[in-house]
Amino acid sequence: MNGAAAAGPRPARRRWQAVDGIVLLDKPNGLTSTQALQRVRRVLQAEKAGHAGTLDPMATGMLPLCFGQATKACGQLLGRRKAYRATVSLGVATDTGDADGQVVERRDVPAVSDDALEHVLASLRGDRRQVPPMYSALKRDGRPLYELARRGETVEREARAISIERLEVGARSPRSLDVEVVCSKGTYVRVLAEEIANGLGTVGHLVALRRLWVEPFAAARMVTLEHVEALGGASGPETRDWLRPVDEAFVELPVLRLDTTQSLHLRQGRTLDPPGAGTPGLLLRAYDDAHGFLGLVEVDDDGRLRVQRLFVAGAGTASTQPKT
Repeated sequence: MNGAAAAGPRPARRRWQAVDGIVLLDKPNGLTSTQALQRVRRVLQAEKAGHAGTLDPMATGMLPLCFGQATKACGQLLGRRKAYRATVSLGVATDTGDADGQVVERRDVPAVSDDALEHVLASLRGDRRQVPPMYSALKRDGRPLYELARRGETVEREARAISIERLEVGARSPRSLDVEVVCSKGTYVRVLAEEIANGLGTVGHLVALRRLWVEPFAAARMVTLEHVEALGGASGPETRDWLRPVDEAFVELPVLRLDTTQSLHLRQGRTLDPPGAGTPGLLLRAYDDAHGFLGLVEVDDDGRLRVQRLFVAGAGTASTQPKT
């Protein structure tokens, strides 16, 4: 028997499909965002996939996964507000700022009054600048900072503009705080935990982090990885109600309905001149006469509509019926 025969038949090559939509995954602890994305992608057999906003392996909660046409929305989702619940351990610092790192410092935790705690929190709210951590995916000369950090290197990082809209403490003990945060893009909650601890006269790190929502999905239901994988290749609407239509990423925008000719022109990238389009700079989500989502258009200074981004549906795309 030759080697080829002994090896047996080769496994069938995976057939990727054109799948469009958004999955609001409740990412489990222990997986990177990319690992979670690839596991859902294999279930859907989706040709194109991306995620909007990295979660650290120890973090859980909402991770928007974008497939097909929805990958064009990743950039917009990255720029949206986010909410987190975190537990900060006081008195111990790690090199990564979370429980996955190595302990680098221990310090006493002073007694802190409610007023003193609120003073620290107030100083961290609002628009300000924050220095990103070394253990991050930001790049320096094409290399992620975490690679340099693992080699023991530290480089200067430019502080970035962030906004802390809400920062409140719930349960607390002498050595830990439960914190809820609503913040802008670019905010590192690990760094925020260290900033809180420093303000209290000690050091600290994150021992738990959960992303509660990403705008505009504050009230949306997440789906677990176990639920997605349990369905396997099932394709009926009742089994994939967790695959959300692309236009749900833009539900806050006004709806624009187009007739057949206008829809064709928009698909061709032409400028439209409908009456009463709106004020200059207004962004709208455009639909064809069959309620199919076409993309985003912007009103220019002359009151005409220009394509901002097309999301022309591929095979298998669902679309939210715009309300009148």
